[in-house]
Amino acid sequence: QVQLVESGGGLVQAGGSLRLSCAASGFAFSQYTMGWFRQAPGKEREFVASLNRYGVMNRYSDSVKGRFTISRDNAKNTVSLQMNTLKPEDTAVYFCAASVVLAGAMEARQFNYWGQGTQVTVSS
Repeated sequence: QVQLVESGGGLVQAGGSLRLSCAASGFAFSQYTMGWFRQAPGKEREFVASLNRYGVMNRYSDSVKGRFTISRDNAKNTVSLQMNTLKPEDTAVYFCAASVVLAGAMEARQFNYWGQGTQVTVSS
């Protein structure tokens, strides 16, 4: 069955860095756009970043542009999110997701598969 398993979350001080990883299985990973979303307490799930199947077309939310970098390894069926210069407002549960949309997917409804999420907490 389809599985997306996130890892790498944790507690970090403001200005620090974390690297999230997502291991995928049960579907043709290299054919899917991969993305990251996040959800803070009391807020809706929001788009963070996405990367097309070839790893050459990415999208970022304005709030993370220049600080976060999404990457993928199709040989290992993994997608990562490097998060630098973290801010307290980045605190959320981060979800990995897969979309059949060829490129440019940024809306949750465009994503077909979802992981369970990993908590990221940034202290001030």
